[in-house]
Amino acid sequence: MEARIVNFELGGKRQYPDRVIIEIEGVKSLAEAMKFINKKVIWITPTGKKIIGKIRKPHGRKGRLLAVFRKGLPGQALGTRVIITG
Repeated sequence: MEARIVNFELGGKRQYPDRVIIEIEGVKSLAEAMKFINKKVIWITPTGKKIIGKIRKPHGRKGRLLAVFRKGLPGQALGTRVIITG
């Protein structure tokens, strides 16, 4: 299944490059988004390197999710696709 990176998680004074907000196509509610918690997320760089993360919690009530990656993602990752696996 595929999702899109919407933005980094933002704090009051900084942004967290290892935490991103993702949006899954077709998921529009909090109840539908809760099914994806603890699933793996893979972002593939343009050179083919894989950065692995995990979906941790919902973000808001419109079906968006917060994913935490092992390594911070670059700014070029915004708007790109990620792969969600079991």
